[in-house]
Amino acid sequence: MDKFSVFSSRLVEKAEYFTSGHRACQGCAEALAVRLVMKALGRDTIVAMSTGCMEIISSPLPTTAWRVPWIHVAFENSSAVASGCEVGLKAMMRKGKLPAKKINCVAMGGDGATADIGMGQLSGALERGHDMIYVCYDNEAYMNTGIQRSSSTPWGASTTTSPAGKKSIGQHTQKKDMAKIAIAHNAPYVATACSSFPFDLMEKVKKAAATPGPAYLHVLSVCPTGWRIQPEEAIKYGRLAVDCCVFPLYEYENGKYRLTYKPGHIQTVNEYIKGQGRFRHLTPADIDAIQARTTADYEKLLKLCDEG
Repeated sequence: MDKFSVFSSRLVEKAEYFTSGHRACQGCAEALAVRLVMKALGRDTIVAMSTGCMEIISSPLPTTAWRVPWIHVAFENSSAVASGCEVGLKAMMRKGKLPAKKINCVAMGGDGATADIGMGQLSGALERGHDMIYVCYDNEAYMNTGIQRSSSTPWGASTTTSPAGKKSIGQHTQKKDMAKIAIAHNAPYVATACSSFPFDLMEKVKKAAATPGPAYLHVLSVCPTGWRIQPEEAIKYGRLAVDCCVFPLYEYENGKYRLTYKPGHIQTVNEYIKGQGRFRHLTPADIDAIQARTTADYEKLLKLCDEG
């Protein structure tokens, strides 16, 4: 038991594979998500990470926050590099150059690297059926380069490239549903998660690692800087996103949907967005429109879970 700590009757490995001392902003829920993902994966892991916040804050020369083999690649390449690692390891094990063992090949990227720049490469890796995990840390904009909009930025959010104004609502397109896109590729395991729900997140990572073939995890990663909230409120807003059903937690495993967390009391969308500076320009009518879409999408998900 000395390798583990016990929290709420669950075992959590004490070892850290993404360490403290990095340069993340105060309250960064994405750094917390990376830490939890690595705790669940363990030492026998290779990470290919796209350019983005986590790459920048974790690897300033000559230091590193990583205690596993870690490869920094271009924005679009993490899924291609991780899939290359997977087939390379298989070949070396087949030839007796490495002992046969389970090694997690993991690609990581932000929402820009996932939903925009690297989507083609991710699609190819999923289609080819590589035994690998892709983790998207979704903070809903290109935060590292100045809070520009991405395909994952929600409707109505103000960013530096979709600014709100007299004639602009801010972001005028709806958030791209990457989890559903991964499901459409017939990935055997797909899940949504949030670092505000750490045990749910880690259990899904372990499931992804144990699933033969490609797995996709979409992790909501609250960004105090880009969302214009206080650093100490990151966990609160992650919980609110889930509790108002803007970001429901579910998994898709071998063709079946399952809700992994159902709010005891569903919060209003207004409760979630009212403290975020990126939404401060929205009118009551705008908020009502977001609420209506959120409710409709959640009801569709519940139906899929019932049918599953």
